[in-house]
Amino acid sequence: MTPAPAPTAPVTPPAPEPAAPAGVRRAETLVLACVSVCSVLVVGLVAAINLAVPMLAAGPLHPSSAQLLWIVDAYVLVFACLVIPGGAAGDRFGRKGTLLAGLLTFAAGAALTALAPNIGVMLAGRVVSGVGAALVLPNSVGVLVHATRPQRRGHALALWGAVTGLGGLVGNLGGGALLSSGSWRLLFWAVVPLALACALGVALAVRRSGRSPRSLDPVGTVLLVLATVALLIGIIEGPGSGWGSPLVVGAFAVSALLWAAWVLAGLRAAHPLLDPRLFRIPMLSAASLGMFVMFFGSFGLFYLNASLLQYGRGFSLVQTGFGVLPVALPIVVVARFVPALAKRIGFAATLLIAFPCIGGGLFGLASAAHAPYPVYALWLVVVGVGFALAMPVLTVELTSSLPPHRAGVAGGLQSATRELGSALGVAVVGTVLTAAFTAALPAAAHGQHSVPAALAAAPAERTAVVDAFVTGAGSALHVAGAVTLAAGAVVVLAARRAARKPAGADTAAP
Repeated sequence: MTPAPAPTAPVTPPAPEPAAPAGVRRAETLVLACVSVCSVLVVGLVAAINLAVPMLAAGPLHPSSAQLLWIVDAYVLVFACLVIPGGAAGDRFGRKGTLLAGLLTFAAGAALTALAPNIGVMLAGRVVSGVGAALVLPNSVGVLVHATRPQRRGHALALWGAVTGLGGLVGNLGGGALLSSGSWRLLFWAVVPLALACALGVALAVRRSGRSPRSLDPVGTVLLVLATVALLIGIIEGPGSGWGSPLVVGAFAVSALLWAAWVLAGLRAAHPLLDPRLFRIPMLSAASLGMFVMFFGSFGLFYLNASLLQYGRGFSLVQTGFGVLPVALPIVVVARFVPALAKRIGFAATLLIAFPCIGGGLFGLASAAHAPYPVYALWLVVVGVGFALAMPVLTVELTSSLPPHRAGVAGGLQSATRELGSALGVAVVGTVLTAAFTAALPAAAHGQHSVPAALAAAPAERTAVVDAFVTGAGSALHVAGAVTLAAGAVVVLAARRAARKPAGADTAAP
């Protein structure tokens, strides 16, 4: 007779994790709201200044086309160059204190810009604001990581990423309302009390977190900053000076040498600012590239959209601010469901939907330049769906690729990739726009590089000048869409390879 099997103990399912006290949840929500507002403020200023470009071009400061690009990009350049050191400074000296210092510096730069009597002082104010932004954005991530329970951290980061993605919309709406007064100075004066209010909120809502004992790696920091500066000088000067000019080619060559020196220094340093070997982590590399590509397309659109709505459709500044609202609807409606969707279908599959929406939407906007606004708005919704899908998953994957004690550096890397993508998007779109616009101008406005200058030279040719601008904008949107689709395909392939890697493969030293 076969003996009866021995009885087995019943399998008890793991007990669900106890819910956190209501006070803890409220504190986490308050910190999330506070750092989200701080982030939207510094990101929104990038978009808001684009609305002011036509006003600045026709204003008493009389900036050239190259100076206009620098007014837009000086902030982005400093922001992108210092954002990784800014995050590392927060890890080393305290994330809350560094975030507060950033908000106060940001307010001081806005005040200086508002008072500017000439282009030089205005650029100085933009630089100071960029320094402040470089301290604010990465340390918002660092503060959020350390203020949120591990089991809720991914969800909080996804929400922060989605809300931060609304910064461009907030900048357009708020900027449009403020600029409708007829003065670009009011835009910067309004930033001052907002930044100070954010600083007060951080002081009251955020607790201090532990500090990292790692050094700031002065050699690596200097090399990283100089390499980024040289790269961005080449990008920003490319449209005005020509991509083959000695200045631009020299800037790119110097940047390549400095990046090589940074890699060598990082490999030899005991505690590098940003270990180059981190990019052997497949998901980190894929998410970094994805963030770069997404902001290339988005800020290429934001740079064009304001002028396209004002010149091409005759919108007022307030109408222009509301005119971009459809791009935000999917972010508001869809973003909260994205973490669950990405968990179900995977990181790569989510991006496989997102990037065709962004790139295809840019192509659609180019084709709808002369169509009724509802058609144009529909394509903005398509682009917004892409943003709503990509931003949360890229934020979570990039931040979670590094340990919590390096949260500031993770936030800095995320911010650097988005600002570099933004700067390149503005530069490439600006180059294509200028070339196509000048080629399509009527003979009476030949040689002019902006709509106000062309209208001043040929006031009787207003319709032809506006048509030339719309033609140039369409060409620029086609290029931005093509680049986003092609680069997005590379990101999806990289994400699929990263998903197939075994856990822990190719990790770098923390």
